[in-house]
Amino acid sequence: MPNKANLLIVDDELIVRDSLSKWFHEEGYDVAVAEGAQDALQKMAQRQFDLALVDIKMPGTDGVELQRRMHEIDPDLLVIMMTGYASVETAVAALKNGAYDYVSKPFDPEEMAHTVRNALSHRQAQRENTQLRQTLAAVGGPRELTGQSPEMMRVLEAVQTVAPTEATVLIAGESGTGKELCARAIHAASNRRFNPMVVIHCGALTETLLESELFGHEKGAFTGAQYRKKGSFEMAQGGTIFLDEIGDISLKTQTDLLRVLQEHEITRVGSTQPIHVDFRCIAATNKDLGSLIQEGKFRPDLYYRLNVFQIRLPPLRERKSDIPLLVDVFVRRFSASMNKRITRVSPEAMEQLVAYPWPGNVRELENAVERAMVVAQEPELREQDFSLKLAAPAEASRTLEDAERAHILSVLDECDGNQTRAAAVLDIDRVTLHNKLKKYGWKKVTAEVT
Repeated sequence: MPNKANLLIVDDELIVRDSLSKWFHEEGYDVAVAEGAQDALQKMAQRQFDLALVDIKMPGTDGVELQRRMHEIDPDLLVIMMTGYASVETAVAALKNGAYDYVSKPFDPEEMAHTVRNALSHRQAQRENTQLRQTLAAVGGPRELTGQSPEMMRVLEAVQTVAPTEATVLIAGESGTGKELCARAIHAASNRRFNPMVVIHCGALTETLLESELFGHEKGAFTGAQYRKKGSFEMAQGGTIFLDEIGDISLKTQTDLLRVLQEHEITRVGSTQPIHVDFRCIAATNKDLGSLIQEGKFRPDLYYRLNVFQIRLPPLRERKSDIPLLVDVFVRRFSASMNKRITRVSPEAMEQLVAYPWPGNVRELENAVERAMVVAQEPELREQDFSLKLAAPAEASRTLEDAERAHILSVLDECDGNQTRAAAVLDIDRVTLHNKLKKYGWKKVTAEVT
C-alpha cells in the first residue's frame, strides 16, 4: 500500500506523540496526533483515517474503550494498541475486540514501521480480495468444479449442502482430483465468501515452520524471528482456512491443531497469551487417515473433529464421461491466455484422451492440454500434439499400478531422467516421485539400460 495513508496517533505523553509523528512523517505518511480520547474522536469526525495507534493507559477514557468507540464510527479503521509490559494482557483483550495488533513500549522504530506496513498491506489485500470476489460474482462466479457425471453431481450437491453451514469439512481424494478447487467452491458459496480463504500445504513444511505458519510467532521466538508474525488462523479471521495434506502433520502439531479447532484460540510461538480467532476449517488428504490412526500416526480425536462432513472426490478414471467437458474448458481457457485460435479437439485425439488412464487425474489432464496448446500448429488439437503413450490392446488388462508405473517412467524418459522436471509434469512432489521410483526399481532398470 502506498505510504500516503492517513495515520492517527493517540497518546497522552507529548514526547511519544512527537517521536511517532516524526518517524511516520519521515516514512511518508500523513500523520495527525491527539492527546486523548475526546481529541481523537473529534479528529475522526473531521476526516477519515486508515490506521490509529492508540495508547492503552490514558487519563479518562482508556485506549480499550476508545478503540470500541472508534470502530462504532469507522468499522474499517485499523487500530494498533500501544502498551507497557504490565498491560500486555489488556492489549490481548483489545485484540479479541477487534484491534489489529499491539506494540510494547519502549518502541523500536523499525519494528513499529514494519507492523504498520503489514497492517496497511493486509487491509489493502482484503479490499482487493473483496473487490475481486464481487467482480467474479458479477460476471458469473469463480472458477468452479466441472463435471456432469453422476459421481461429480454427488460432489456438487454435497458442496451446496455444506457450504452455507459452519461445519468442518474433510475432502478426501487422490492427488490431482481438485481438492483445493472443491474447498474454494465451498468457501465461495458460504457466508464467509467476502473474507479471506487462507491455504496451507502442510506436507511442504517442517514441523517448526508449519507451527509458525499456522499460529504465528513473537519476535525472538526462534533464530530469524525478527518481527512478530501473524499466523494463518489469524489471517483467516472471518473467513476459511484450508489445510491441505493434513495427513502429513506431526503428532505434536496435531495436538496443537486439535486445541485450536476446539477452542478457536491460538497461541503464537514464543507467547503464552491466547488469541481468539474466527474461522471455518476445511481439510484435505490423499491418504487413508483410518490406516494412519491404526498405525499410531494420526490422532483419532483430531480425525473426528475434522471429519464432521466428508466429501470424496472421484479419480478421473471413475468419471471418464467428464473428460470431453473438462478438455473443452481447458482448451477455451488456454486459447484465451495464449492468444491462440484453437477451439476444438479432433475426434481421434479426444478418443485418445478418453482412453488414457490419467493416474495424475484432472491436474494431469489440464497439464496435457496446456502442453498440446503450446505445440499445436493447426486450428484444432490432434493426436500428435499430445505426448500420451497408451498401452497396447493386449495389455489392457494390466492393473492401475502397472499403468501408473508405465506413465511415470514414460514422463521420466521424456524429461531425460530429471526427477524435478518429471515431478512438475506429473504434479506430484519430488519425494513422492522418488518413493514411487524406488518402488518400481527405476535405478535398477536404468543400470541395465546403461
